[in-house]
Amino acid sequence: MFIVTAKAPKARALLLGALAVLAVLAAVILLPRGQASEDGARVETNEQRIAYLNALGWEVDAEPVEALTVTLPDTLEEPYRSYNELQRKQGFDLTPYLGETLDRYTYRVTNHPARAAGCQADLYVYDGAVVAGDVICTGANGFIDTLEFPANR
Repeated sequence: MFIVTAKAPKARALLLGALAVLAVLAAVILLPRGQASEDGARVETNEQRIAYLNALGWEVDAEPVEALTVTLPDTLEEPYRSYNELQRKQGFDLTPYLGETLDRYTYRVTNHPARAAGCQADLYVYDGAVVAGDVICTGANGFIDTLEFPANR
């Protein structure tokens, strides 16, 4: 083991130590833990979430069917790994949010071109920004897809 010593006045050493602690605290407080959505969409209110879905081409009911929190695991294992592949197709990535708690808002879709009923849009929100989402259609031949409106592909 090596020991390195330096001679510095105590006041200077205390000042440097205090500055180092302040720098670490500033980094923890000011740097975001994850990334916002690719387009930076802020969806802090119900109206903003509906406007976001409308901008993608989806028509949805005025109120969510469900609003809840979801805590992601610390590592991506199935089924999260497959779900993250779907997210990557649309420019999202869940890996920065592992271990974090996200808000999920689910809306009934009223204009899916392939289904008259049984479709919902999910938005996953972290710190007011969309970080993931999907459209899921249940029932016979059900499927899950990206948020991209089918007619826009």
